[in-house]
Amino acid sequence: MSSNLLWSALHPATTRSTVPLWLGVLALVLLAVFMPPLAQAPHFHDFADQRSWLGLPCALDVLSNLPFALFGLLGLHVLGRVPALALERTQRQLAALFFAGLILTALCSAWYHWQPDNAGLVVDRLGMTVAFAGLLGLGVATHVSSRAAWGLVLAVLLCGPLSVVVWSKSGNLLPWALLQGGGMVLLVVLAVLKPLPGALALRWGAVIGIYAVAKALERYDTAVFQWTGQLVSGHSLKHLVAAFAAWPVIQALRSLVQNANQP
Repeated sequence: MSSNLLWSALHPATTRSTVPLWLGVLALVLLAVFMPPLAQAPHFHDFADQRSWLGLPCALDVLSNLPFALFGLLGLHVLGRVPALALERTQRQLAALFFAGLILTALCSAWYHWQPDNAGLVVDRLGMTVAFAGLLGLGVATHVSSRAAWGLVLAVLLCGPLSVVVWSKSGNLLPWALLQGGGMVLLVVLAVLKPLPGALALRWGAVIGIYAVAKALERYDTAVFQWTGQLVSGHSLKHLVAAFAAWPVIQALRSLVQNANQP
């Protein structure tokens, strides 16, 4: 390790800003290891809307993943228009990872919903992990440091697949649930903190609110399907709503483009 990197790692300001983050990660790992296992819901794959359309099984649950891909492509397009000097490199790279993860999420989730089973769910969750890593990393990059952001991204990209493997082999959903829940707690904390000077100004409260609505729609899949007269299910709407979590990121990037184009 070079002297500059060593100084950066040991600098008091850096330590104060990252210690709570890594203590939180450590706490989640310990909970995943020592807490009693958590089983997945017995009928998890029995979604309310299983109608086919033009030979496509579970059509709306499959097709409702398209917005993930559209927002991912739109985000990459807008990001490409942001001038190099208007956005710090790590934040640019993590935004790109998030948008690429959305495209991957669309493909993996559509694959799963084509024929819902445990094997497909493994693919689905692996796709979500990439988008999740990009979003959490972007949050840390804008509020803590680039170094901490990359460390968290690597941790999520390692622990995410590992938690999926644990579930697929043992049926213990706890590590995956802690990864998701811990990530949202982190975003809540970041939402009340001031961003770093010159960092991308994101409305994290909007991201959290959108995620909460999506989870509620997922929880009440059948109830929404019945309430809409079997027009659309809660799970299909969940995909649509969750995709909109990219909108605050895209809007923040658009603001950079507009500011750069002002005379």
